[in-house]
Parts: sequence; C-alpha cells; structure tokens
Amino acid sequence: QVQLVESGGGLVQPGGSLRLSCVASRRIFSTVAMGWYRQAPGKQRELVAAISSSSDSTNYADSVKGRFTISRDNAKNTMYLQMNSLKPEDTAVYYCNRERSPTFNWGQGTQVTVSS
Repeated sequence: QVQLVESGGGLVQPGGSLRLSCVASRRIFSTVAMGWYRQAPGKQRELVAAISSSSDSTNYADSVKGRFTISRDNAKNTMYLQMNSLKPEDTAVYYCNRERSPTFNWGQGTQVTVSS
C-alpha cells in the first residue's frame, strides 16, 4: 500500500504564501492522477486541485483558481501545492491522494492556518 506524507503547512497571515509537499512511498504514484484535498473544521473534505500523471493537465476548484498551483516531480515521487494570496477561508488540514477512487490510505495531512 502507498504511504503519503504531507508537509509544509503552518501559520501565515492573509495574503501570504505556503508551499505544501506530498511524498509517496511507491513509484505507482507516477502512474496516477493525484490531487490536493482540504478539510476545514465541521466541513467535508473537498478536492481543491488535481494533476494528471504526466502533468499535462491540471484542474482547480473555483475557490483557489488563480491563487494555487499544483505540480509534481515523478522522479522524486513528490507533489507540490504552491499557495499564494492566502485567505482565512483557506484554513484547513490539507491532504494529498489520488484524484479518483480507489484512494490510497490517507496520510496525517498538514495544517494550514491563515490568520492575522
């Protein structure tokens, strides 16, 4: 089974930036479309960005379009999420996983808090 480890979260002021990383334990990562998800307190987990296995296609939720950029480095089994112009409503735990079912086991996620 693939293990996913997210990192890069933290506390940032509104308008600030963060770069999240997701490292996968197996090379199967390079063959599947992946996505970044987030879950805010009291809300369902939502997909905010997705990228095809070869990076030739990306998709974003309307709420983050133009501010977030997803990318991946298959040679390193790693995916990234560059988050700019952060807003308080971006506060959530961020997870990475396959874009479509069946998902891998969920990692611990990384907490992003946007607050002044």
